[in-house]
Amino acid sequence: MLALEAAQAACSILLPYAIKKIMDAVALAQLLKVEVWNEVEPALWLFAGLNFGIVLFSRASGAMLVLLGPTLRLQVRRELFSYLQGHSQRYFLSHFAGSLANRISEVALGVANTLWTVLFDFWPLIITFSVSLVLMMGVNLQMALTLALWIAVYVLISFFLARRCRRYAQKYAAARSLVSGKIVDSVTNIQNAKLFARREYEQRYLEDYLLQEVNIARRTFWFMERIRWFQFVAAMILMLGIIGYALKIWSENAMTVSEFAMSASLSLMLIEQARGLSRRFLEFFEYTGNINDGVSRIIQSHEIMDHVDAQPLIVTHATIQFQQIDFSYVNGRPVFQSLNITIRSGEKIGLVGFSGSGKSTLFNLLLRLFEPQSGTILIDQQNIQAVTQESLRNSITMIPQDPILFHRSLLENIRYGRLNATDDEVIAAAQKAHAHEFIVASEAGYQTLVGERGVKLSGGQRQRITLARAILKNTSILLLDEATSALDSVTEHHIQDSLAYLMRDKTVMVIAHRLSTLSHLDRILVFQQGKIVEEGSHNQLLQRKGHYAQMWSMQAGGFLPQSEL
Repeated sequence: MLALEAAQAACSILLPYAIKKIMDAVALAQLLKVEVWNEVEPALWLFAGLNFGIVLFSRASGAMLVLLGPTLRLQVRRELFSYLQGHSQRYFLSHFAGSLANRISEVALGVANTLWTVLFDFWPLIITFSVSLVLMMGVNLQMALTLALWIAVYVLISFFLARRCRRYAQKYAAARSLVSGKIVDSVTNIQNAKLFARREYEQRYLEDYLLQEVNIARRTFWFMERIRWFQFVAAMILMLGIIGYALKIWSENAMTVSEFAMSASLSLMLIEQARGLSRRFLEFFEYTGNINDGVSRIIQSHEIMDHVDAQPLIVTHATIQFQQIDFSYVNGRPVFQSLNITIRSGEKIGLVGFSGSGKSTLFNLLLRLFEPQSGTILIDQQNIQAVTQESLRNSITMIPQDPILFHRSLLENIRYGRLNATDDEVIAAAQKAHAHEFIVASEAGYQTLVGERGVKLSGGQRQRITLARAILKNTSILLLDEATSALDSVTEHHIQDSLAYLMRDKTVMVIAHRLSTLSHLDRILVFQQGKIVEEGSHNQLLQRKGHYAQMWSMQAGGFLPQSEL
């Protein structure tokens, strides 16, 4: 592509030379009083050949752009998305999903536009400038050097002025991404806006961020406009100066009319190219500003990474050990201090405690969504920090409290548990999760799209799809975080059989607010402010008449809402 652009630029800049040759041939034919065509024919063929070359090389370059352009943007998006997926859960808690998606798009577009600016603007100008200078030096060395010096100064000043634009562009890109994130956040929570009649409030809330974007945009555009004024005035002075200088030389009979025409044409063409390049500087630094903003937010060091020599996790007995775990979130408040838990192979344990006591955090640490500040987590005596994250999460099945589905078909959402599962296996899992009945009653059956985050389904339906996915995955370690909280009593009764089947021969950890669902488990851990204050079976804990017995009594008597446990 570089060669094609160079060839096209060379053909374009040689056109004034071909016109000079035509004028010289006409003048010579008139002087010798001979047939004009015989003298002009070679120059006309040169002129035609150059025009044909411009068309040929430009379209060949355009064809390559068609092939490479979309591929380049696709590759940038692919790489950024792949890197983004490697960030820890902590990173995603601190960034808007819409803002991240917008930055990926802007970086992909910025990289492509930056490359095209270099290929189609900067590189052709170098060729144009070089060929023009050689041609003009053949006419008048002093004029050629004067033009070269003037353009060099003009381009350098434009470059340094335009470089300051990058800082403005970076701020503008950040403001645009923030607005995109706010819009996506508002749309995602549109049900809340409707339930609380907050349509006008949401508009006012967004208005503040829109005004910030507008103010930053105005400052950016005004700065760019001042640079354009300098470029316009400087280019106009340069044009007038070169034409006046060429007229002076011609009036002194130091060049012919054809040489004057060629010099003037080359000068005007070169000045216009330099002026265009100066405008491209602004665009170039605007693109790089967008790239810098996106890259600085996305290409941050991964908090949780596989070790260079990380090995796949091999689960044989599914024993789990938490040893001397210390952990705190961003605010620094400790969740766990010197926490120790051992879960035997095939043991079923329940986790209870008030909200914020660390139950879900324990799941997150086991899945390595967060990293403890100190301590070790072992699965079958293998440190989970020494195994690959992929193999770790492939070995654990979790049913979350808030089931979130992809905006894909029901079939795809269930098959997400095991991508190579057959349709029959997916249907069998749905039947065990008591989801098959409502699926086949849907408009498109298993091909029904569920909407963003599964909004087209009820809470209970989403939970049954998540349960079917877990049944299909079928790993030796199972984590249940309020797996039946969104189900009605009848459906929950039916699903208990499916859960019992799913939990068979597995190591299971269960978080439940309804204590009655834990009564059949081997052991129950009672958490309070990140510490295990009681431990034992359901009956043992009731006999101790401690925290668990108190919670059981309150819940059984209806005094304590389940959501507070």
